[in-house]
Amino acid sequence: MPKITKPDTHTGDDGTTSTIQGIRINKNAPLIQAFGSIDELNSAIGLVLASDELPEDIIQSLTKIQNTLFHLGSDLDRHNSSNDTNRLPQIEKKHVSELNNLIENIYKEVGPLTNFTHPGGSKTAARLHMARAICRRAERDVITLSHESKISSLVISYLNRLSDTLFMMARYENKRQNISENIWDSYE
Repeated sequence: MPKITKPDTHTGDDGTTSTIQGIRINKNAPLIQAFGSIDELNSAIGLVLASDELPEDIIQSLTKIQNTLFHLGSDLDRHNSSNDTNRLPQIEKKHVSELNNLIENIYKEVGPLTNFTHPGGSKTAARLHMARAICRRAERDVITLSHESKISSLVISYLNRLSDTLFMMARYENKRQNISENIWDSYE
């Protein structure tokens, strides 16, 4: 596992960075693009967690998701090394199943949609929608990476389910705060 002993190493001044495996690569490489999107997603979830209005079950779920996103980053880098990477955390079926269960439970609360909804509503719901959009970008970046590196299908499944989870959480937050969803008027 990485050990961060000094925050300002100056080693990135040449436009390269070190992967989890310790390999130096360009900062605009597809792997680093994917890492960056995952980091941005994790930060957006952190912003959601900074809300004073979240129920405890959502706080626990989002906190666990943040930790799992570090597993996901580790999983992305493990296929780029010939070293023994079996010890590194990775996305497992249980992580995808947890999101499936979460989606199902929230769906029972919010019910079906009649059309697309506009992102927004409460401040927390809007932040969840922003995290969802960042998650979709992270998913696209990982798919781009998969064209040059072997990526576990569970990683892509996890990100796909995570964006659905964040969408459902946004709907749940609006319902919980009695804010009507703004439905797309496709006839206007």
